Amino acid sequence: MFQSVLNFLSSVVFAVSSIFGINTGTEQLRYEVVERIGDTIEIRQYPIRIVAETSLDANKSDNPRGEAFRIVAGYIFGANKRRKNIDMTSPVEISSPGTKIAMTVPVEAKKSETALVMRFFMPASYSKDNLPEPSDPRIKLIELPPTTVAVLKFSGSTDDAAVSTRTEKLLKTLQATKWKISGPTTAFFYNPPWTIPFLRRNEVAVPVVSK
Repeated sequence: MFQSVLNFLSSVVFAVSSIFGINTGTEQLRYEVVERIGDTIEIRQYPIRIVAETSLDANKSDNPRGEAFRIVAGYIFGANKRRKNIDMTSPVEISSPGTKIAMTVPVEAKKSETALVMRFFMPASYSKDNLPEPSDPRIKLIELPPTTVAVLKFSGSTDDAAVSTRTEKLLKTLQATKWKISGPTTAFFYNPPWTIPFLRRNEVAVPVVSK
């Protein structure tokens, strides 16, 4: 009884805090900031990361983001060969059709011009070898190599138009720096959809190398 009450209170605290952009108890993807460009752009070094990824044809779904989220969320909530729950982390990484995304939380595999790719980053305590095998064949477990990326942070809307606008700004800004774009872009979303828009943490990212 006590544990049930405690779990309920924890859920309430998470729901309320996440409205205000606070991801209580959620592990975030680790990285090192190499350089800052202005107030909104960072050059980051990411270590090896393990992701659970799915890709679907956005033209065949009325809600491709929602469908992709349910597929990957199913894996971490027990839809795997060991029926094991895996802690949710942030960010979630999404590449949307037309934005030539793929890399990396909240990601790097451009399937086609109509493909939406979604990735969940696995907790740092896991390796690819000790993660449970997905039950759903649409889920792939991928180990991403260390990567240097340029990231632009923003709040507000997470729709494709907002992502495209910020991506254009990021790429244009990088033209006047020592950093050369070395791959396609992607987007990171750190908060659940019910978070107050101006308190959301969103990012667009692109892999780079020093010129």
